Amino acid sequence: MKKTVDSVSDIGTVLRAVRKSSGIRIDDLAGMVGVSKQFASDVENGKDTVQMGRVFRLLRELGVRVSVEFHDSAAGELERLAQRAAQKRDADGE
Repeated sequence: MKKTVDSVSDIGTVLRAVRKSSGIRIDDLAGMVGVSKQFASDVENGKDTVQMGRVFRLLRELGVRVSVEFHDSAAGELERLAQRAAQKRDADGE
């Protein structure tokens, strides 16, 4: 299923739905990814100040993939930026 994510609140709603349908307690999920129970709760409740890196760790742990839709006119710029990032990683030896 695909859901458009327009806000932290949208991400929180998806996270909660997937967690609950998977039968995972919030404190267990938090422990699996190394965040506090309070942080996981803040994400599920759509608190705007959450750190997105941790949000994505929670989502990945539950097998949720986030995609974005954007205008075709940005495709060339996205490719250019991706190539630049790959060159930087190569130069840094990653």
